[in-house]
Amino acid sequence: MAKLITTRTRIADLGKPRVIIIGGGFAGLQVAKGLRGAKAQVVLFDRYNHHTFQPLLYQVATSGLETSSIVFPFRKRFANQSDFYFRMGEVISIKPEENYIETSIGGVKYDYLVLAHGATTNYYGMADVEQHAIPMKTIVDAIKLRNTIIRNFETALLTDDPEMMNSLMDFVIVGGGPTGVELAGALSELKQHVFPKDYPELELSHMDIHLVEAGPRLLNGMSKQASEKALEYLQQMGVKVHLNCTVKSYDGYEVLFNTGEKLISRTLVWAAGVKAHPIEGLKTDCISKSGRIRVDEFNKVIGYENIFAIGDAALMEGDSAYPAGHPMMAPPAIQQGRVLARNLKRLIRKKEMVPFRYFDKGTMATIGRNRAVVDLGKFRFQGFFAWYVWMLVHLLYIIGFKNKVFVMFSWLWSYFSYDKSNRLIISRNKEGVS
Repeated sequence: MAKLITTRTRIADLGKPRVIIIGGGFAGLQVAKGLRGAKAQVVLFDRYNHHTFQPLLYQVATSGLETSSIVFPFRKRFANQSDFYFRMGEVISIKPEENYIETSIGGVKYDYLVLAHGATTNYYGMADVEQHAIPMKTIVDAIKLRNTIIRNFETALLTDDPEMMNSLMDFVIVGGGPTGVELAGALSELKQHVFPKDYPELELSHMDIHLVEAGPRLLNGMSKQASEKALEYLQQMGVKVHLNCTVKSYDGYEVLFNTGEKLISRTLVWAAGVKAHPIEGLKTDCISKSGRIRVDEFNKVIGYENIFAIGDAALMEGDSAYPAGHPMMAPPAIQQGRVLARNLKRLIRKKEMVPFRYFDKGTMATIGRNRAVVDLGKFRFQGFFAWYVWMLVHLLYIIGFKNKVFVMFSWLWSYFSYDKSNRLIISRNKEGVS
């Protein structure tokens, strides 16, 4: 069958200002939503046809949620928004002097360009880790990890080699931020409540969960109180936490640490950091050392009048509270997207823009059943109430009423049944453990 090659984006010229948004993550989605009713043509480009609620990827990976519960199609989300176009494709380069972008599906002109293409996993130059580790950035990553976890146990049932069996049942998570902490807690709950029923022939005491953090404490972006409590919770749950420890190499079987210690594991999950997605065509002086795009207080890219960058892609200068840029997390991205949408409307109406000011609403992480840590300004609390607040906040931000209901029902079912309902391997048999 001949391969279909698309060379045109097929976006009609409506005679209105055209706003092109690159990326449908938290930041880009807010811009597109905020431009509803604007006298402009809005075009969203993304390499996937759906928005992913990334904070809950780890629950898909550990069989707690259905895949469809945390993704939502762009076309469905904007079906009733006039003058909105979605195109599935990736940006190859920008030609600012022509107000033009080149994409994998063709080129298109813009009046205003919004770069909200997010971040990618940072392996810090370790090619072997990049080749063998599993990241946690996309729904595909989450499904791959779920497949790997379950297939590891199915394979462990078939081997008489103790070392091989242990390597299949041991998991190494690198990165002590919210993703790493939450994933470690979820794996521990699988070990305690689910796998003993599914795999009674295996000795679950051989399953080890290692959480590796380069710094002196977990949840570095949160309070010391939250960090200490998270460590206490994880240790109570049997997770082996390695602080001031970094991975030097990983070949898919042996993990080597900077301390000289070695671990044998078939599964290493990399949640140790992110870096900005590179994009060609911008002046080199507007790209920071970290790869993020330097922007002013209006999220306008330095040196350009009609190009903006928001979210993880942007490094805002001049905010004394965040001299190294705002955290590469959902809250700053959402707030920047909302403010930029209002500013674009103002530009279209020939009005002055308003500067962005980040309001830190707090940070939270869950470690498992009835265990969470929450920092809300001066209010810091842990335990059951924190866990309840964590669930409520995440439910509010999930897109789609049906998704909210599905997630809430899954959480209730899991809480009362001590079960995970989605323990499925969805891949070819040859994928995974060799």
